[in-house]
Amino acid sequence: MASGLSSLEKAINSVVTQFHSAAGGGSTMNSSQFKDMLSKELPLLGKTVESEDGMAKVMQQMGVKSGENISFENFWKLFNNQAVELFKTMYKEKSPKCNCLLQ
Repeated sequence: MASGLSSLEKAINSVVTQFHSAAGGGSTMNSSQFKDMLSKELPLLGKTVESEDGMAKVMQQMGVKSGENISFENFWKLFNNQAVELFKTMYKEKSPKCNCLLQ
């Protein structure tokens, strides 16, 4: 990769690189590889998949059926959901509070 990447390009590259690394260089990963990646790279979410119910919910959010491997596209759905929730939290904290009354 070129060293002149922007911060956002580096972040995207990091996500793609971490996925491929966790998948053993492949294009998909199994649930065990996925759990390992989450526990190392997204530890708060990793706690969610420790239980079977939590894992099933996360797999459903990604659109992965039982027994299927996880593609990057599947993972991106989860990553997108996490980013949207973070954005909502950050936006809510920084938005000005208006106590106006509409008449």
